Amino acid sequence: MLLAALGFSIMGGAAKSLKGSLGAGQLVFLRNLVGLIVLTPGLLIKPPVQPGGKFLRLAFRGIMGTIALYTLLYCVLHIPLGTAMSYNLTSALFIAIFSFFLFGEYHGKKVLFAVLLGFTGMLLIYKPIMYFPWYYHLAGLISGIVSAIAYLTLGRLAGYYEPRVIVLSFLLSGFIIPLITLIIHYTTGIRADGLFIIDWQWPQGIGWLSVLILGLAALFGQYFVTKAYGADKAGIVSAIGYANIVYSVFIGMALGDAFPDWMSLSGIICIISSGVIISLVKRKSSVS
Repeated sequence: MLLAALGFSIMGGAAKSLKGSLGAGQLVFLRNLVGLIVLTPGLLIKPPVQPGGKFLRLAFRGIMGTIALYTLLYCVLHIPLGTAMSYNLTSALFIAIFSFFLFGEYHGKKVLFAVLLGFTGMLLIYKPIMYFPWYYHLAGLISGIVSAIAYLTLGRLAGYYEPRVIVLSFLLSGFIIPLITLIIHYTTGIRADGLFIIDWQWPQGIGWLSVLILGLAALFGQYFVTKAYGADKAGIVSAIGYANIVYSVFIGMALGDAFPDWMSLSGIICIISSGVIISLVKRKSSVS
């Protein structure tokens, strides 16, 4: 999970470096194109051995992961990298909430406290003065919610598909959906929106290197997060994943982001603490 967190942070940094030249939709397309080029030969050389049988669930996971990626990269392009990753990692809060309402899983007052702590953290990052436009915050919130749905689905796919195939479903979805919106833009004249509808632009100069790093780092992170969440100790895995925020704050600063102010930093600490509490309580319950 430490490797996955590092991969996703580098992915965010590469995306941040392309700000002003490529939009979120095109980054999603290129990120998954690079992943498909790297992953497909390995699948052909060594075909997966797996029970399968859950195709709709597999496709659903790919679509949810793609929506989460759209909104995450949109945030990365417009707000500080550490803040964008903090929003995405609120997925632990929503996993706890969805697990309660959908599966009746209740882990006691500690988890309830952690959920409230996490939402406090989001408010501290959001700030009543709305330092950034509200739709950036909404995109960050959606990325956390949809990531939670994707991770819940992921845990129910581990026994049916190899990690490579689960990653492939995500890559295919993230390649096909932007391709469709690209075709829609050029055949209907619908204007690009900076998120889903793509107005194609070619990367320039060193931008090609950033695109390559974006795709490889994302594939690296996706493979290891799939391996990690397919393991037995899912609770401790989620807690370690919060290293992503620490990596992202420093990578963002290297790319020109300011160090988080005291309110944002407090919010980030609340979100990390919330996720760690939820993860460790769930792990203790599983062991019991």
